[in-house]
Amino acid sequence: MTKSVIIIASALCFMSLLGFAYCDTPHLIVEGRVYCDTCRAQFVTKVSNYIKGAKVRLECRESEGGSVTYSNDGVTDESGTYRIAVDGDHEEEVCEVKLVKSSVPDCSEISNDPYNKLNARVSLTSNNGITSPVRQANPLGFLKKNSLPECPEVLRELGITPEGLV
Repeated sequence: MTKSVIIIASALCFMSLLGFAYCDTPHLIVEGRVYCDTCRAQFVTKVSNYIKGAKVRLECRESEGGSVTYSNDGVTDESGTYRIAVDGDHEEEVCEVKLVKSSVPDCSEISNDPYNKLNARVSLTSNNGITSPVRQANPLGFLKKNSLPECPEVLRELGITPEGLV
């Protein structure tokens, strides 16, 4: 009987330690994709390519003051997808993913257009009604040095004229 009590007590202690270990692991994941903007349109088109090995950075900032409170980097896989583990809850902060470095030399320019959103904002809290631990970020694109020859036709199909594009 005494051995049974000791074994059960030991098992309960071990399981409670596992619970603490689980709580310390990241509970949210930010996921998104990075593409090569082959038409310099600043959105994904049918001739865009996803980039393997691109580096992105997740940054959370104070909503007032703007000081960085959390930062973590990610790298894209063969499908151009990154997954960044997030420690803690960042309900009171503004969190965004931004481009850092492309692995494709002729598709490495980051747009400096002030009218286009260059970062992908994400909500990093469990208090927002989203049940999944995965937070999807909008795609981010590096600009190709020179547009592909088929881009004017691709844009025309979308009802967009090439004038005014970067």
